[in-house]
Amino acid sequence: MGNSHNSARFAALTLFISTILILLVTACDRGAVERHQPPREPPVNASATAAQGIPPYIETGDLAAIRDRGVIRFVNLGGSELDLLPRDSIVTLKHITLANKLAEKLKLEARWIEARTPQEAIEMVQAGKADIAAYSLTDTEARRQLVDFTVPLLQSRQKLVTSLDGPGIGDPEQLRDVELIAQTGSVYIQTAKRLIAQNPDANLSIKQAVVYEDRDALVDLLKEKKNRVAILDDYIADNMLSYRKDIRVGAAVSESENIAWAVRKDSKQLLTRVNNYLTRNLVKAPDERISDWKAIKQSGVIRFLTYNRPSVYYLWKGVLMGFDYDLAKAFAEKHDLQLQVIVVPYDETLIDWLKAGKGDFAGALKNITQERIDQGVTFTHSYRETPEQVVSNRNKPEIKQIQDLAGRTLTVRANSPFIATARTLKRSGIDVEVEVAPAEISIAELVDRIAEGELDATIVDNDDAMMAASLRPELSPGTLVSDPRPQGWMVMPQNKQLLKKLDVFLAKYRKSEAYPTKVAAYFEPNKRFTQHVAARVIPGKDLSPYDTLVKRSSLEYGFDWRLVVAQMWQESNFNPKAVSPVGAQGLLQVMPATAEDMGFPPPLFEPDRNIQAGLKYLNWVRDRFEPTLPAVERLWFILASYNAGYGHLLDARRLARELGLNPDVWFGNVEQAMLKLSEPQYFTKARYGYVRGAEPVQYVRKISHLYHAYTDVASGDTELNQVQHRLSPTHQVSPHPVSQ
Repeated sequence: MGNSHNSARFAALTLFISTILILLVTACDRGAVERHQPPREPPVNASATAAQGIPPYIETGDLAAIRDRGVIRFVNLGGSELDLLPRDSIVTLKHITLANKLAEKLKLEARWIEARTPQEAIEMVQAGKADIAAYSLTDTEARRQLVDFTVPLLQSRQKLVTSLDGPGIGDPEQLRDVELIAQTGSVYIQTAKRLIAQNPDANLSIKQAVVYEDRDALVDLLKEKKNRVAILDDYIADNMLSYRKDIRVGAAVSESENIAWAVRKDSKQLLTRVNNYLTRNLVKAPDERISDWKAIKQSGVIRFLTYNRPSVYYLWKGVLMGFDYDLAKAFAEKHDLQLQVIVVPYDETLIDWLKAGKGDFAGALKNITQERIDQGVTFTHSYRETPEQVVSNRNKPEIKQIQDLAGRTLTVRANSPFIATARTLKRSGIDVEVEVAPAEISIAELVDRIAEGELDATIVDNDDAMMAASLRPELSPGTLVSDPRPQGWMVMPQNKQLLKKLDVFLAKYRKSEAYPTKVAAYFEPNKRFTQHVAARVIPGKDLSPYDTLVKRSSLEYGFDWRLVVAQMWQESNFNPKAVSPVGAQGLLQVMPATAEDMGFPPPLFEPDRNIQAGLKYLNWVRDRFEPTLPAVERLWFILASYNAGYGHLLDARRLARELGLNPDVWFGNVEQAMLKLSEPQYFTKARYGYVRGAEPVQYVRKISHLYHAYTDVASGDTELNQVQHRLSPTHQVSPHPVSQ
């Protein structure tokens, strides 16, 4: 991808579509306020929307009054979406998860409202525009005049943070000629003012910024000038250090402070209920030690060691997922335990961390081998078996059988079981060259180099081979070269009770109805990306059975209805009952959590509600981009964000800039960075971690092709026909997209 032919083709396509989109520029330029501007009025009705018949309202009563309404309103700075990939945390104790489960306990419907700053969130609770500020708020005396705080979720100290080229930050009294970055509406402002007052001759100043949603933008601010220093809570700084190596953390500039939620003053019933709930859930993970089952149960936490990598543990559309993660979470829930996920650095081994007592069990689709057992661990029963398979470039002779390897070169991943397989093939008499890649080259990078014609062939697990080939048409899966290999989790041999519990769980899970669904979700090629568009559309006729509905919603949000129809075909083949293996629903395959955040509780199989939810989310994503971004490029960024998640698009744009590519252009630039985010050398430094980058790349390309074709046969006119289509949620549709 990204060769000169494709670049020219997409450049021409972009010019063509630019003409079509001139009338949309005004609508598309309703982007969010630039991130360093003063805060705007908060979107009070971000979730309680008119689409649900729940207009924004003021409620200043206690829990009884909230129960009468049947709705509890939470406010934070990001809505109900996860803001990052947890790398070392109890994932079931995230604010969003905790709040939603609290609503379930109270038998109330959760509503999420988005504020711009912590101070706005507090003021919204005080004014009765929200009920609970479910966010990491610093408990201060000044804020206690406005709201009441819950029991502390944690303690934190504010610290100085700067870039690698920034000033010395080991002693606050030594700061000279420094610009202090303090986020608007935060307690950091008061800390910065105190530092200035304590050092009147140091020439210190304050620069306020609104960068809560994109913490990486804070690092960009630090790197703009060498004299800048930010003030951050230590837990935020530590999280940033887990994926960014271009910052330094220095001295503390505050005493230890409580971090808590906030409720309205004098809401004694609500405060007591929330405190009781949080106290029950605020558990402490065990220290680095090998814990037996009794100790695990007493702590209330079980620690799972894994990698952030494909099909194991990653963030997709704001949802944590992965085969090992899902199974580990189900095991924890079965035994009433909180799951702490600990992401092991890619260049270190799960076995070493397990033996060091940093976790209780470990797994990442690991083959059960005698070599690993000899290193001092034991395996559970197998939860999956997969053979190894050859992958080569489609433009080279196909490797249909083992004999076809003669004269070819296999480049295999360092420290992988594929080395032994390749060498066994060579010893069997096959004239194949075996090369071991450098240790820093991942399987994903090997596969990418084969797709680009730089390498001949490799060996990977069958699951990875089929998935990669479904997303990269340049790849050709070849012959199987092993029997199915069993895979399992690892524990320490002395932890026999945990091993027994895991074995019982896995045996039952393999027989459950959920098991084949999980396998399909993570290991089977996505049919949406392997479909062939062959049927023809007759000019002047409908593009889909839902044109009228799409035109109505597209008109409301200022999108070209033909683009939405192209996206709808790609998502569901016009099937309103479609459900993806990971739970996305309906015509536009909206994730239930996303729909809930947009004010459309699932199920989402009724066409009109699904289209409205999807368009509202597209509009939400569009408003996250800067208004100066060209309208056409923003279109591709919106589609990529819809498919992979807004966070991964942010990571890709940042990486594009670092690679010398244009972060404001999708084709040939940001799409190339998105592909690289499947390689450890890049995704380990990204805030949102691993992404299966080939999927959003193919997604945008296929929709852009289809959109181009649709503009040839259908008008951009959004006037609704006088005769309305009669649609039913159960109506079965025969797809008929345009040929290409």
